[in-house]
Amino acid sequence: MKWFGILLLAVAAWFGGYGYGRWYGPKPAVAVKGAAKIYTCPMHPHIRSDRPGKCPICGMQLVEAGGGETAVTPLAGTIQVSPEKQQLIGVKFATVELAGGSKKFRTTARVQPDERRIAKVQSRIEGWVDKVFVDFTGKLVRKGDPLLTMYSPEMLASQQEYLLALRSRDILKSDNLLRAARKRLELFELSDDQVAQIEQTREPLKNITLHAPMTGYVMERNAFPKQRVTPETQLYTLVDLSRIWIMADVFESEAALVREGMVARVSPSYGGRAFTAQVSYIQPQVDMTTRTLKIRLEAENPELALKPDQFVDVDFSVALPSRLTVPADAVLDSGLAKRVFVDRGEGRLEPREVETGERIGDRIEILHGLTAGERVVASGTFLIDSESQLKAAR
Repeated sequence: MKWFGILLLAVAAWFGGYGYGRWYGPKPAVAVKGAAKIYTCPMHPHIRSDRPGKCPICGMQLVEAGGGETAVTPLAGTIQVSPEKQQLIGVKFATVELAGGSKKFRTTARVQPDERRIAKVQSRIEGWVDKVFVDFTGKLVRKGDPLLTMYSPEMLASQQEYLLALRSRDILKSDNLLRAARKRLELFELSDDQVAQIEQTREPLKNITLHAPMTGYVMERNAFPKQRVTPETQLYTLVDLSRIWIMADVFESEAALVREGMVARVSPSYGGRAFTAQVSYIQPQVDMTTRTLKIRLEAENPELALKPDQFVDVDFSVALPSRLTVPADAVLDSGLAKRVFVDRGEGRLEPREVETGERIGDRIEILHGLTAGERVVASGTFLIDSESQLKAAR
């Protein structure tokens, strides 16, 4: 009797474990072996049972999914389309691919002078303009070219002091006074050649000449004959256009992809030769009106191909990391959800909700719902979806 009781307890434990695993253990995802009938919920196809009843989630009546030795439990809306019918309605398949790529986008930009290549020409003394050599805006001047001559009583007095210092050096054999007088002339920007001329002729220069401090184009001119000038007067504005800035407006969603040092393709908006420019700076503030970010690019400008305030097109190409993608036509967007149809073999097409990301050309990123290597319907999707909706409604 003792051994019989132990055997009875073992059998009861085995049946109890079998029943618990049958009802509460993990269920197979697709097939159930050895079941005569399988019942599933139309709204929650992952709920399966071998007997009729109600769905524990939504309370709907379970429906029979199929029978036989191997019963396939499809998701709601899964349909079976024969190869002949697939060919007739133009169904084509594509593979879910895991690959990198690039994102290309275009924006408009405006050419601006390089602010580090702008020079303002002013006199350090007060006087009157005598003769103007550069007499129109837009003229190209070279570094050292004469711009104008001017008469200055203050400069004339400083030259006379320098001549007195020269005579004092010959008499007193001391250079202290001479060095102080020469320094004063240098502070007034009198050139070495002009100082040498004073020393050689022992005569002060009635008019002094202002020279171009750099090579560039005259963008502003405020120097006219007989004009009185002061140290505050801006006589000329010179701009070196051999290297220019290109200020591009990039939307917030795309600005995050741009990095300093990136190379972009720049072309005039009206057409013409394209060239490359490099991103040198990203402005730290978004424009409140346009919701764009200013991106500064720099480029060489030989032959003055680009002019200030000219509009150009900037094409960016950004390398993207590997990601899952499918053809964009494979995704149906109902507004509430996005889904694709997965090829389950033997003509069975399973609808599956997916979460999409960024569009990359003619493909779209899949964030959730698919795995690499699966096949999805890429053409004829609308007809397949219509058939699926009709079946799910029955």
